[in-house]
Amino acid sequence: MDTSFERNKGIDEWLTPPYIIEALGSFNMDPCSPVKRPWDTAKNHYTKKQNGLLQVWKGRVWCNPPYGTETAKWLEKCSKHKNAIALTFARTETKMFFEQVWNKADAVFFIKGRLNFYTVKGIEGDSAGSPSVLIAYGKQNARILQKCGLEGKFIQLK
Repeated sequence: MDTSFERNKGIDEWLTPPYIIEALGSFNMDPCSPVKRPWDTAKNHYTKKQNGLLQVWKGRVWCNPPYGTETAKWLEKCSKHKNAIALTFARTETKMFFEQVWNKADAVFFIKGRLNFYTVKGIEGDSAGSPSVLIAYGKQNARILQKCGLEGKFIQLK
């Protein structure tokens, strides 16, 4: 979920393209799921109503967090959980990226081109306002990113 998608003001929930989830395999939990969604991203979902940051995370986690000032909190929880893949904008120069990605993640995968996120009605939106990156927390998730088959560049960090 992305609550500040730059090019489409007025819509505050954006979904990961389904082919990204398919390429990464099954997840046990999505703590950032919209209340209404056209497809599942994991076996279990937390929405804004349950506040996934406050919940206990179990198993392999998919995290497309709210973008903006809240993103760092979600990535910190991913790093502490140690079994997650997160999707964010590739803002590699930011304090958040240095604190929560460069120094804590096992690997990153920079997606070639700009993603088209989807609305909660399953409609594809315009190109994202920035490039995107998948962030692996945990060695197994790093291996999955390395072999995912998506177009882009894999970088092992640990």
